[in-house]
Amino acid sequence: MIKIKRVYEPASPDDGKRILVDRLWPRGIKKQDAHIDEWIKDIAPSTDLRKWFSHDPLKWQEFKTRYKKELKNNHSLVEKLRTEAKKKTVTLLFAAKDEKHDNAVVLKEVIEQ
Repeated sequence: MIKIKRVYEPASPDDGKRILVDRLWPRGIKKQDAHIDEWIKDIAPSTDLRKWFSHDPLKWQEFKTRYKKELKNNHSLVEKLRTEAKKKTVTLLFAAKDEKHDNAVVLKEVIEQ
């Protein structure tokens, strides 16, 4: 099972394995307070794509298309998450305020395909 959650929300036993899927460390949160089991920077959107998107909802559909193309190059990381999610609950953590237009939403969709 895959869940997504803002890293700023309190950790819960229901989260299972907590994996940060952002390229940058979230602002204002200490590593010991984040309760993150793993940080997979390389599965996050490239710096160029992240900067281009800039969390603009008007660019969402194009962002999804471009990010899915990038994820094809990270097939082994996607498969790793898919395999873990079959065994136990995995929560993909992200920092963005917009919970509907974030890379974790796209990543969850790709893993569940």
